[in-house]
Amino acid sequence: MKAKEALWVTLTLMFICLLTTMVFAASTPADIEFFKGKTITYIVATKPGGGYDAYARLIGRQMGKYIPDSTLIIKNVPGAGHIVGANETYFAKPDGLTLGTFNTGLIYSQIVGQPGIKFDLQKYSWIGKANSEHRILLMGQKTRFKMLKDVLESKEPIKISCSGVGSADYNETLILAEATGAKLKTIPGYSGREGEMAILRGEVDGIIGSYTGLLAFIKAEDCRVLLQISSKKHTDLPGVPLAKELTLSDKGKKLVNLIIGVNELGRLTASPPGVPVGRLEVLRDAYKKALTDMNLLKEAAKMGADIDPAFGEEVAKMMREAVEQPDENVALMKKIIKIE
Repeated sequence: MKAKEALWVTLTLMFICLLTTMVFAASTPADIEFFKGKTITYIVATKPGGGYDAYARLIGRQMGKYIPDSTLIIKNVPGAGHIVGANETYFAKPDGLTLGTFNTGLIYSQIVGQPGIKFDLQKYSWIGKANSEHRILLMGQKTRFKMLKDVLESKEPIKISCSGVGSADYNETLILAEATGAKLKTIPGYSGREGEMAILRGEVDGIIGSYTGLLAFIKAEDCRVLLQISSKKHTDLPGVPLAKELTLSDKGKKLVNLIIGVNELGRLTASPPGVPVGRLEVLRDAYKKALTDMNLLKEAAKMGADIDPAFGEEVAKMMREAVEQPDENVALMKKIIKIE
């Protein structure tokens, strides 16, 4: 009897393993064949030249070679702080031929119910994420802000460029102002590299953004990095303080931690809801191979683009956790990011 029970347990475990393998290897030759001769459109929700555009083109160059006989093209769809491009991705035909990348600021926007949002971040067919965003606050070299103390003690509004209402830089400027008490004022309308040019022209004082996206500007020595908003210091910025090291109220600490948590989902890539499972697995597999391709990693290193990827269902889970905030956080966010 015991031998029969042992055999039954063994067969059951083998069956479970077989089912698990079938789930994770859901693509079939027919799914791969579907992409042959097809064009895959990779939507970038901002203008050419910015960090999201650079990452998409970097990934697209490698990803295409792992989907045989297909063509992958980049389509820039800027507007409304990435909302326009995210909407277009969401409502594209769910046949596996559309990808999209947009910024994590849309997590905040969905939480507070930003006008213009027609998507649900929890329903996209998630492909993956390329890195963990290391957010920084920098000020123009010619401004009066030489140290973080100058920012925190300023009696006058400090003009911070943003790509649009609802974008990551817009929302995080408002959140950081609330967390620290700094008089940061959002100046929307600067996408791509326009925010950096606005600093050089003296139209604004500074910007909040990703370290990798602003690296060229930093290396040109046209600015000063005064604050890091991340779980740990970047190796290039050992002397720049972390926001979580500041003396903050409990509310301020929660807000800083929210920014840090959201930006674990850096450089996201998704397809519309409802992509057939097999085709989605083809896209996820190609994305994973691209992000671990030595050619991509070498090119990323030359660009100064950090790579810290995650894939498929892991990213879907991270997104659910980011969007499903406790009522206390939602109420606080709605108070900070006022909806007109």
